[in-house]
Amino acid sequence: MNPLLHSLQPYPFEKLVQLKQGCVPPPDKSAINLFLGEPQHPTPDLIVNAMSTALVHGLGKYPITKGSEALRKSIANWLSHRFKLPADGIDPNQHILPVNGTREALFAFAQCVIDQSASNPLVLIPNPFYQIYEGAAILAGAKPWFINCLEQTNFQPDFASVPEDIWANCQLLYICSPNNPSGTLLDTATLHSLIQRADEYDFIIAADECYSEIYADETQQPVGLLQACAALGRFDFKRCVVFNSLSKRSNAPGLRSGFVAGDANILRQFLHYRTYHGCAMSLAAQAASIAAWEDESHVQANRELYRQKYEAVMDILAPVMKVTRPPASFYLWPQTPIADEQFARELFVQQNVTVLPGSYLSRTADGINPGQNRLRMALVAPLAECVEAAQRIRTYFLQLECKP
Repeated sequence: MNPLLHSLQPYPFEKLVQLKQGCVPPPDKSAINLFLGEPQHPTPDLIVNAMSTALVHGLGKYPITKGSEALRKSIANWLSHRFKLPADGIDPNQHILPVNGTREALFAFAQCVIDQSASNPLVLIPNPFYQIYEGAAILAGAKPWFINCLEQTNFQPDFASVPEDIWANCQLLYICSPNNPSGTLLDTATLHSLIQRADEYDFIIAADECYSEIYADETQQPVGLLQACAALGRFDFKRCVVFNSLSKRSNAPGLRSGFVAGDANILRQFLHYRTYHGCAMSLAAQAASIAAWEDESHVQANRELYRQKYEAVMDILAPVMKVTRPPASFYLWPQTPIADEQFARELFVQQNVTVLPGSYLSRTADGINPGQNRLRMALVAPLAECVEAAQRIRTYFLQLECKP
């Protein structure tokens, strides 16, 4: 067996199962799950219908790893429109690679780009983080180096704190904006500074932008890495690669459809890797994906549903908890007055609401675990369930405050 497998830590949801082991929730309260970032809004009919139609003839051929030209064109058009890129700035044949969801692509990317022969290959990761980044780094033969995301830096990585020798050994930097779990955003100036760092130290930036289409203000869309490149006149997107998906944008997590876009030289080598990986998207999924990328009305309706939930939940929780409504994503990242594990366990026992302890999403770096005494709550359930969960959390919180 690969000895590096022993370096992998238990996945957060495995730890949550262990935390709840032996706990019995009240039988008179229905279970409400806020721990998993799995969209629960209905998948739009246009996606389902496109896939159903394509299934008639879509299972009789092998799909190619690069995906169909029609799919790559639809993604390129969406990228150009959404991130204000020149109409000819994205070449579907060079800058786009469809993938079976960004989870597998974010993992596979590190396996492709890390040079294990280097003396000290590092992968820089925001902390807290999407756990795939860490596992990808470890199994690629690199060492994860965590950049804390604290309240004083708006829950974004404190890039200024990274020593020069760490930048010098960095081969890959993962960034996530909108951030999971805080929902905060990297601005254009920060992205420009990271691009400058990548040029100076010759590393790749992998931007996880899977939450880019869930935001609070229709006039303030999150900025993307390719958009930041274009603002600098870098239309080759050198050293910059973005990952996006239909899971959150279009409520289609089961479709397993996303894309990687950016530096053509990097994508050419990633395509070569994936040809051996055996991970081509099915033709039916490609047809459904084209329908999704070419429609914005369902995405706008999706954002409105999340806005309604944020407004209702914040009205209930903000008066009693330290919690801030983020500019994007569908998470809340509140502070707890007691240990986050204890809060999550007792909340389940008393109210049958499951949330994820923040410390499960982070590692101790510089003596700090930035997820400690925080929770991740995913507002993915229907509005009524989110409201009910918030009311139960408030009840538990007030009971907690009343204890001597």
